[in-house]
Amino acid sequence: MNGSRPFSILVIDDDRSMRQSLAELLEAVGWQVTTVARASAGLERLDALSPDVILSDVRMPGMSGLELLDVLPPEAPPLVLISAHGDIPMAVKAMQDGAYSFVEKPYEPRRLLAILRHAAEQHRMQQSNARLKARLFELSGLDRVLLGQSAPVVQLRQDILDLADTGTAVLIIGETGTGKELAARALHDLGPNADAPFLALNCAALSAGTFEAEMFGVDGGPGGRLLAASGGTLFLDEICSCPLDVQAKLLRVIEDKQILPVGGQMPVPVNFRVVTATNEDVDLAVTEGRLRKDLLFRLNTMVLTLPPLRQRRDDLTLLTTYFLEKFAMLYETAVPEITQDDLAVLLAHEWPGNVRELRSICERRVLAARRGGGSMASAIRIDQHPDDVPDTLREAVAAFERELIGKAIKAHEGRMDAAAEALGIGRRTLNEKIVKLGLDKSALL
Repeated sequence: MNGSRPFSILVIDDDRSMRQSLAELLEAVGWQVTTVARASAGLERLDALSPDVILSDVRMPGMSGLELLDVLPPEAPPLVLISAHGDIPMAVKAMQDGAYSFVEKPYEPRRLLAILRHAAEQHRMQQSNARLKARLFELSGLDRVLLGQSAPVVQLRQDILDLADTGTAVLIIGETGTGKELAARALHDLGPNADAPFLALNCAALSAGTFEAEMFGVDGGPGGRLLAASGGTLFLDEICSCPLDVQAKLLRVIEDKQILPVGGQMPVPVNFRVVTATNEDVDLAVTEGRLRKDLLFRLNTMVLTLPPLRQRRDDLTLLTTYFLEKFAMLYETAVPEITQDDLAVLLAHEWPGNVRELRSICERRVLAARRGGGSMASAIRIDQHPDDVPDTLREAVAAFERELIGKAIKAHEGRMDAAAEALGIGRRTLNEKIVKLGLDKSALL
């Protein structure tokens, strides 16, 4: 069974004994089963039941299974047809008309269950993608800038909303690709001076020799970038990489709120909010003498920490859907479907490049789809370097199993029978894997 909610099925067959036999088979593996004797009755109850899949006989009094297929709405669950009178032309026509599959009576139970399970999984995935698309359509403002529904991202958005109108200095800490500049721009755009300039400076590219002329301006000449940004936000990226001489000049400007143009005699007042960002440990940078402690104290009045993508895997499907939609529109092509294999690959990847890496992978996936091929796995492989690859296949499989089992135990609040069922394995197998993988059940709850 997939997840905590059991699959549901609507069985339509005019043969009472066949309905009972199918219901017993499906209920024995945990399905929720509703049976009706006529296709018309099934249509009437379709909206109320919202099954994951429909299993229907072909030849029935009144409406046949093939006629039912013709009148099902586009959003209806997949239809699997079953018949003792089936032949190859009938099966081919049913599949061409949109049937998920065709099974002949007498059916082989394992094969039938496998077909129904795959159909139900596909339907749930399509429903999930539809809900995500609807959610993306409704999003606006900060939700669209910092996309995600995981707890760390929800808290980050709230923190940004709380800080936006304060004007206080904010230090943003996060790994490469987590969206530090997006967060800085959100602080600016949601603040009271949103119409004023937003000046982003890469501190690693600043030079002490040209800093004053470029930033402070020249007397009688250009006014300098800091003067142009006055009234808005000064965003200092990679602050730990800033040359120490430049740090001293920045500190003086932040403290005095004025600049002295090169060759000038009178200082010029400036006023801007200072937002800084780094992917380094600022305390370590201070200890190593790369970051002035007095400057840090001016910058870290408030600190925002951006979560890496590996700590917000619940957002992966939402983010992937968003980027695929975006690039499909850009390149004027169909949006690639997110398959179960794609989801497994996304969850197993460690995302060293975070959201920026996911964005690039989605663009690559759309470009491959435009040429008629591709998968998430192949798009990710291009980004991987030898150092990113686990030493052995066994380690990679173990890491993936550890992730899935941990999620299942959390989702089912420690109920091991339910977790085992969700994973599609026996309880004994689950216990053995927990021991083998060194998982601490209590630490997961």
